Amino acid sequence: MRLFFALALLPLLLPTGCTTGARPELPPASYVATQEAPGEEYVIGPLDQLNIFVWRNPELSAKVQVRPDGRITTPLINDMPAVGKTPAMLADDMKLALGEYIKDPIVSVIVENFAGTFSQQVRIVGATEKPAAIPYRANMTVLDAMIAVGGLNEYAAGNRARLIRYDRATGKQREYALRLSSLLKNGDSRANVRLQPGDVIIIPESMF
Repeated sequence: MRLFFALALLPLLLPTGCTTGARPELPPASYVATQEAPGEEYVIGPLDQLNIFVWRNPELSAKVQVRPDGRITTPLINDMPAVGKTPAMLADDMKLALGEYIKDPIVSVIVENFAGTFSQQVRIVGATEKPAAIPYRANMTVLDAMIAVGGLNEYAAGNRARLIRYDRATGKQREYALRLSSLLKNGDSRANVRLQPGDVIIIPESMF
């Protein structure tokens, strides 16, 4: 009888880190990309800095910052929605708006300072030196993200970290196991994985 109760209590006494094996792991990525590839087309986000150029109309050109409400204001155009559009889409919308005042305007939009939408950022929270949301860039790996936030802090349980990713195909959220301690402290290249826009990395603290 005592043996039965001991076996029944055993799962409750095991450290929570033992359950992370249930999460799948992502395939490893190399430290340096063997072939650089372009990322997804950039989508303008709040607080991005834009350079808007109207050919032959310098008085209509402007450098503006996207407001927190996702809109911009330029000469002749008030409260133009910008967030969620690519630079080319915003240029087309501004061309239509300016067409009411000048003939056949030619507009170009250049993003000079990138903040990006949440769907194009990688967020790192928990036991790291400086939790942050950083802009995603093409071919980014978890090593790049950890360097950007200063690595793990002294209380981190890096091998119990997890990555949360939105699966566009199924419309569901998936979780993957990360081995950050193996990567950062032991140099295990198999623990370095490729990131995607919108990924969230959660790093718990050690229980001991």
